[in-house]
Amino acid sequence: MESKPDGGPAVSNSPSGSLTSQELAAIEDEEVLNKMLDNTEDFEQRRMIRAALRDLLKKKRDKREQERGSRQQDLRQQGLSKGGTAGGFVSVGRASMNQQPPTNKASGQPSPSASTPFNRTAGSKASPAADTTPTSPSSAAPNVKNVKQMLLDWCRAKTEPYEGVHIQNFSSSWGDGIAFCALVHRFFPDAFEYSILNPYAPRENFQLAFDTAERLAGCPPLLDADDLVRMKEPDWKCVYTYIQEFYRCLVEKGLVKTKKRT
Repeated sequence: MESKPDGGPAVSNSPSGSLTSQELAAIEDEEVLNKMLDNTEDFEQRRMIRAALRDLLKKKRDKREQERGSRQQDLRQQGLSKGGTAGGFVSVGRASMNQQPPTNKASGQPSPSASTPFNRTAGSKASPAADTTPTSPSSAAPNVKNVKQMLLDWCRAKTEPYEGVHIQNFSSSWGDGIAFCALVHRFFPDAFEYSILNPYAPRENFQLAFDTAERLAGCPPLLDADDLVRMKEPDWKCVYTYIQEFYRCLVEKGLVKTKKRT
């Protein structure tokens, strides 16, 4: 028998239900791949699904870049046909957007005032399907360190498809607001366009993530964007508390399913 996943050609059903890398590469729907990732427990199959998802997101990102380049060319042509003034303005504006962020000579780090557009995209759509996790952080072993590590691992797994998001802790990994946006976007992919986010605009990223989480998940705004941007890096206890609350709200809405301990 053969089955046909949405967004891809018919693929054969093996006894184990697993697909080959070629069959996964033929699936062009992010939601299908995300659902497969959520429902698959086999380590090797999950690795192949992640690779297929990353390749699909890269293709979509490259396509957007090509379309953006075509639009820029059209605008330049229109400006030239009108005497060059508009074309010159568009050219300068686009050039400034594509410049590398200025570097702080003392620290060697990019200046937070730069306005380089954010190209670390995970695509415009991820699966809002219910997540399944072995246990809830709040109902796990009483050891606080275990609960903290479980929640950190959950955040890392949910944001893994998002290129450029590398969650290693509850502090510096969340400093530009992009990790918050990626986590919220994973469950509410239609709420905003992830690919246009700017990592050098942390306040806007914080506010977008917190507002969306409050509006769609009912998560109270325990963190303040203005306070976070004043810190050298976010207080891990504050971030940890907020993520716990966001997780609890997702569980209440049925977007995260937990297996109770027996």
